[in-house]
Amino acid sequence: MSDLISYQLEDGIATLTLCNGKVNAISPDVIAAFNAALDRAEQDKAIVIVTGQPGILSGGYDLKVMTSGPQNAVALVAAGSTLARRMLAHPFPIIVACPGHAVAKGAFLLLSADYRIGVEGPFSIGLNEVQIGMTMHNVGIELARDRLDKSTFQRSVINGQMFDPQGAVDAGFLDKVVPAEQLLATAQAVAQQLKKINMNAHKNTKLKVRKALLETLDQAIELDKQHLV
Repeated sequence: MSDLISYQLEDGIATLTLCNGKVNAISPDVIAAFNAALDRAEQDKAIVIVTGQPGILSGGYDLKVMTSGPQNAVALVAAGSTLARRMLAHPFPIIVACPGHAVAKGAFLLLSADYRIGVEGPFSIGLNEVQIGMTMHNVGIELARDRLDKSTFQRSVINGQMFDPQGAVDAGFLDKVVPAEQLLATAQAVAQQLKKINMNAHKNTKLKVRKALLETLDQAIELDKQHLV
């Protein structure tokens, strides 16, 4: 499939594994590979599991691209936001099996999925944009507003508060935490359970539930394209 995202199909479950350097940086090429993998999963009518390397899902956008010029940064954020919107509207369930850290865009991958499993350990999950000098983009604000627990939303986005895995469950980034050695088996078990639902009903209900969010994100994507926030 791609050196950056491997694609494994087994028993109606497509496992997408991010593999881009030490922190699984989200680059334009990673996003292109991700979209190609989702295309293939859709053709295969497969439930999707997204995972990373031991210890990390992703550390966020590729900083080399983000610092190479305003246009490159705007284009990368727009592509990443469009991917998040696509994940939220994907016709089959998307599970993220988070093997450790999930920071910035890595955490937004969690917020774009239907079920999220993390692992026990000294890992950081959250939105550190304000810690590293980035004003949060409109899409990020709206996605966090919709998916995070109300009491932690502002602390997360405005203060850049990071969470350990159990704290990430309470905040709304994760649904469940398991020992690391049980991560993929748990994700497979969740996928098997989700195979029992009617996929047409899942798709139509998902689009109804997320209608307002998807419309808000469409507007926010356009706003973010107009200026580097």
